[in-house]
Amino acid sequence: MVAVFLAAFAALIPITNPFAALAAFAGMTVGMKPADVHRQAWLTGAYVAAILVVFALAGTLLLSFLGIGLPALQVAGGLVVMHSGFTMLSAKQTLSSGEREGAAAMTDISFSPMALPLIAGPGAIGVVIALSARHPDLLSQLGVALACVAIAVVVAVTLRYGTALVEKLGPVGIGAITRVMGFLILAIGVEIALHGVMTFFAK
Repeated sequence: MVAVFLAAFAALIPITNPFAALAAFAGMTVGMKPADVHRQAWLTGAYVAAILVVFALAGTLLLSFLGIGLPALQVAGGLVVMHSGFTMLSAKQTLSSGEREGAAAMTDISFSPMALPLIAGPGAIGVVIALSARHPDLLSQLGVALACVAIAVVVAVTLRYGTALVEKLGPVGIGAITRVMGFLILAIGVEIALHGVMTFFAK
């Protein structure tokens, strides 16, 4: 369980990318009262935990219901993760201009767009489903679920206490961190896709 927990946590950290989420969070909470900003941070963490844990625990059942094999999921998930990495390397905006304008007008950004799709997006969901399917025993499933909760705690704490960090780093610092994370995410996506291809041809 501990090994699966560590593997899941290590895979989810760059994909959920709390520091990049912090930059988006700081921009969308401008003008909010400090108490409201703190509440949004904790709510975002709670939603991230709920989304990822549900997919981690129900991942195997979902695959069986849809008739999707694990290799196909790994290849598809790897492609999604690689796309996320390319996007971060090229410093493209995760949200469209319309989505950003809509988010700025919202009083509650915790579920959408923060938790979904910015943090617990397709890449993170694909990873937890793949890990859950690859480790079907109860203890391993618990390890994946605990990793999801741990990631959510990291996200919530980062959003709650990291707003001042965004102001100090500025756009250049945040951009540098985002590119490093993007490269790591790209490597993880390649690994997931290759594992799916090898599993398929090993049958």
